[in-house]
Amino acid sequence: MLITHELLDSTGHADPGHPERPARLAAVWEGVEDLHLGTDVVRVPARSATRPELARVHEPVYLDELGAFCFEGGGDLDADTYATFDSWPLAQLAAGTGLAVLDEMHRRGEGVGFIAVRPPGHHALRDRAMGFCLVNNVAVGAAALRSAGERVVVIDWDVHHGNGTQAIFWNDPDVLYVSAHEWPLFPGSGVAAEIGGLGAIDRTVNLPLPAGATGDVVLRAFEEIAGPVIADFDPTWTLVSAGFDGHRDDPMADFLLTSGDFARLAQWVTGFSRPGRLAVYLEGGYDLEALRHSVTGTLGALLDASPALEEISQGGTGVDQVARIRAERHATVEMVRAQAFGEAP
Repeated sequence: MLITHELLDSTGHADPGHPERPARLAAVWEGVEDLHLGTDVVRVPARSATRPELARVHEPVYLDELGAFCFEGGGDLDADTYATFDSWPLAQLAAGTGLAVLDEMHRRGEGVGFIAVRPPGHHALRDRAMGFCLVNNVAVGAAALRSAGERVVVIDWDVHHGNGTQAIFWNDPDVLYVSAHEWPLFPGSGVAAEIGGLGAIDRTVNLPLPAGATGDVVLRAFEEIAGPVIADFDPTWTLVSAGFDGHRDDPMADFLLTSGDFARLAQWVTGFSRPGRLAVYLEGGYDLEALRHSVTGTLGALLDASPALEEISQGGTGVDQVARIRAERHATVEMVRAQAFGEAP
């Protein structure tokens, strides 16, 4: 069962050539339709996030300034990110719709959640928009679950590091953030030695991989480095920041993944996720056909469907870096624990 939301209208972008455009959502829903799920799709009404729900992860003054900026007509927020008059209510709706899907999943106790909204969110910091992102949608969802006593793992396979999500939960021991991303690439964060704050040591797992990485390399990094940390953490909820800009046809980066690779990543996620407690949030993905097929592959794997997929990719760069990342993380964790708490390495 796929639990998702009512189809949302997206406002146009002031620059029709901008990669984060309304056509992305049309491609996503085509990918869902390609699965032919019929009555196995449950749609819930969309809603806007409340101020207290947003304030769990964003500074109130930032929310006020963003709302005022939009109502005054909007404009450029940074070199990549801008807002229009409609952007503030749309951002509230994007974050709240994720909460509506999570609430329905909790009520039913079954199904896979899918939150296909724009703008994306994982670059949004507590007090600043960046990287096309205004409000951190997955962080709003994770914080709501966290406030209800859950232990949440956020798996981020967007090709860009989710610096906003990492920063928001840097010192939270009950939220584990795991990211595989191309490095060096925007936003420049996400090195292996970033392992969480003193209040949450080893609750951040970064897997920075080089351009040219293929699906076998990304999956190996997830399995061998993040897998043991996730098992020790034992999450009660899994949220996926599903960016599909790591596809080989995407113009924004240089990973070489295919829709078949995203299906394999999704299958890996099911191995540690509890039934009825796995939700997927749309992040990046800017080639429309690649986005469509990657959504089909990901959801097909989560729902035990069998769509036709591209072959998995293999033999790319980065295999030799997996061991280096593991060693650097281990050394950093041991050093920080020794310095902070006097624990022997």
